[in-house]
Amino acid sequence: MSASLHLARPEDLEKLLTLVAGFHAEEGIESTDAQRRGALQPLLDGIPYGAIYLVGPVRAPIGYLIVTFTWSVEFGGLDGMIDELFIRPAVRGRGIATEVLFALPRTLAEAGVRALHIEVNRDNEAATKLYRRARFEPRDRYVLMSRKL
Repeated sequence: MSASLHLARPEDLEKLLTLVAGFHAEEGIESTDAQRRGALQPLLDGIPYGAIYLVGPVRAPIGYLIVTFTWSVEFGGLDGMIDELFIRPAVRGRGIATEVLFALPRTLAEAGVRALHIEVNRDNEAATKLYRRARFEPRDRYVLMSRKL
């Protein structure tokens, strides 16, 4: 099974919607098809705020990853946040996510990204272990805080 990354294109929307709906259901994220479509389409159309990668074969992806971009004075420039990472449950446990989490930083570093961040549920030990294996470290002095607008 290949963990290759392919930049998603507008014609990948329907495949992507199925994957995102699966991730949102698994994580208990309440969203409608229209909301997901509205959030994905601008990224597929090429807005500079993020990118979507399909994992695995282009025709039948086994997962996806969405990275968004911000500017960080602390990190000295462009940084990224892995907004969503999903691998189909049937193919988990084969090292695919680990492979993806090693390949993506190399690709982003070549594009000038200085740091990459990911948020994880404190109770999700498997994900935390995966992210540590991929060299992500908790920032003990910081707590991610959000405000819906």
